Amino acid sequence: MTRQELAIQSVHSRGELDYARRTTGYEARKAANRGKNISDRNTRKRLALLLPGHNEELIIETTIRSAIVAGQSKRDIYVVDDNSSDATRKLAVKMLGEANVLTVERSGKAGAVLKAIEHFGIKERYVWLHVADADSIFSADYFRVYKSKLNAKHYAVAVGFVQSMRGNWISTYRALTYTYSQHVSRRIQSRLGMVSVFPGPITCFRTDILDHLEFTGNSLTEDFDITLQVHRKKLGRIKFIPGAINYTQDPQTLDDFWKQNLRWQRGFFQGVKKYRIGLKRQLIDVSLGFQMLQTVFFLVQLLVLLPLVIYMTGNWMVIPVAIAADFILNGIIALASSIVVKRWNLLGALPYFYFLRWMEIGAYLTGFFEVMILRRFQTEIKGWGTEGRRYKLTNDALKDVA
Repeated sequence: MTRQELAIQSVHSRGELDYARRTTGYEARKAANRGKNISDRNTRKRLALLLPGHNEELIIETTIRSAIVAGQSKRDIYVVDDNSSDATRKLAVKMLGEANVLTVERSGKAGAVLKAIEHFGIKERYVWLHVADADSIFSADYFRVYKSKLNAKHYAVAVGFVQSMRGNWISTYRALTYTYSQHVSRRIQSRLGMVSVFPGPITCFRTDILDHLEFTGNSLTEDFDITLQVHRKKLGRIKFIPGAINYTQDPQTLDDFWKQNLRWQRGFFQGVKKYRIGLKRQLIDVSLGFQMLQTVFFLVQLLVLLPLVIYMTGNWMVIPVAIAADFILNGIIALASSIVVKRWNLLGALPYFYFLRWMEIGAYLTGFFEVMILRRFQTEIKGWGTEGRRYKLTNDALKDVA
């Protein structure tokens, strides 16, 4: 069986196990881990992979297989099942064995990760912890590339490159925006020693900083909250590893696309408010401040400056000229992105690019109004935001992975 065939093979079954049975031996294993206190980096293993998930039976086996193919040892892969009602735990145990799978009461992603770190003794046994979403598919050399770039003396966090798995037209749009934002914005941020968000599927933490992170913060986007903690607490430098590519599932319906973007924007403004972004002298404040100003400037151009120019000149031709100029610019970006990732279908996103872009801007404005003005979403959230989004994988969806 080829590496590609191994990566795309997936078994889909359903089942439900009694919660008490699923957590048998938890306290015993916890006590055993508590006794492990190895502080010397030379005696600890290099990297653990932790996959938190809730109802991931459609993809969990493929995720684990792709990690093994990509260079991660099976014994160093762990799954924390956040009280799934499907066969997630059963399939994970089948792949990794009981010792590497933990089921917890419903805790939310961040809470489940925190419990797994303690349960498996991650801090005592490993130098690095890679947390990835359970819907992730790792490229063929992901962990080999990742491990070759990790340097615990110089970096506290590392992030790879997240890409959209082939799905439908929404996935194509996401692939386009991911490619441009990471190859341009993230490379610039990396040069400055700062990354504005640690994406869920591709982030690795040096384990000695884990005690300084609050995984149970009141946030809809735990990865952004942890990002801001690392910057505010000055826990260390961040390494960007563009050669380590992880493919993730994206929304397949407009309703889910809207909900996901709205959750992201609500979480974004939760972080802005909580960590007083823009009021302190750190690079993260400059980066996120610039990001917010870009959106504001775009809206001012469209809703204020353009009408003002038309009013002063009486020339309505300004509108098609402005639209044409912006379309040409986005066309160049789409072409460059297609060349870089060798996915020519990204050009197909241009006809509906503005439609989805305006949905994202709408989510941005809604999130701002709800969090900053109405002061909503101030309490703890334990949801995953992925319910109903998983879809059965096909060879075409995995075409870019191997």
